[in-house]
Amino acid sequence: MIPIDDSKIAEAARFNRKLARAPRFRIRDRFSPLLIQSLLRLSQFGADHRVRKAGLSVENLVVGDGAEAVRMRVLRPAGTVSGVVLDIHGGGWVIGNAQMDDALNVALIKACEVAVVSVDYRLAGRTPVQGLMDDCLQAAKWLLGEGMAEYRHLPVFVIGESAGAHLAAATLLRLKQWPELLGRVGGAVLYYGVYDLAGTDSVRRAGPDTLVLDGPGMVAGLQRLTPGLSDAERRQPPLSPLYGDLRGLPPALMVVGERDPLLDDTVRMAALWQEVAELELHRLPEAPHGFIRFRTGMAAKVLAETHRWIRARMDTGR
Repeated sequence: MIPIDDSKIAEAARFNRKLARAPRFRIRDRFSPLLIQSLLRLSQFGADHRVRKAGLSVENLVVGDGAEAVRMRVLRPAGTVSGVVLDIHGGGWVIGNAQMDDALNVALIKACEVAVVSVDYRLAGRTPVQGLMDDCLQAAKWLLGEGMAEYRHLPVFVIGESAGAHLAAATLLRLKQWPELLGRVGGAVLYYGVYDLAGTDSVRRAGPDTLVLDGPGMVAGLQRLTPGLSDAERRQPPLSPLYGDLRGLPPALMVVGERDPLLDDTVRMAALWQEVAELELHRLPEAPHGFIRFRTGMAAKVLAETHRWIRARMDTGR
């Protein structure tokens, strides 16, 4: 585990007291996501300019045609590129876009000399969750196959956060149908993912004192995401990656906080993953869901460890 000193833990505890006064993320109707998404896009005005000001190039492209078209956002450094990252954003499947990860990806590019391809997958509500999974799979097949030919000799890393970690794990499981493509993946970084869409024990126990996420509403939220399915059907892979055959998957770095209702998802997934591949698990004290986006010493430490892990995997592959 990443060594976290007492001062960073104390800082995280103080930050949590502020979070406890904030509203929890919950989706009760079809209109709330539309409002949140609109506010998100307003906050991103000038995003391309900010990326270019950081010395990177940005390209927004579409892969595929018609109903199978998938939008992607490509950020590249001006100099050496030593690897490629497929980034899958979070947002509870119902909000978010590729641009919301720009700040994290700019820091990743500068630390690791990688190009980043972010998937702007369709969102749940108008699209069944299987459609989101299809978008991510198509993006991965494009990147690992005929896309970005100039980087075809480089390792590819898949990064997902929260719902994005679910989609990343599901994508890797589905890529087993194309072993030559999966073989290009040098590793996966999965932050506090959702791997059981019927709800693990920590999700089902989550109470009103949860931070960031609305604990009491999480099981109902998963049910709204998968209407018409029984819990047994929700637990079928790749919909619930926790129950998939993980053999053949790449090395992984997994991160979760002790204050996250999704703790059991990561702990259980890590226990299974380490049986078939190299696995590094970091379980952080006082860390809630989404903590890598908070300006704390613990978040900075974890992100630096992610950069170190990716650099080490790229060096191993050379």
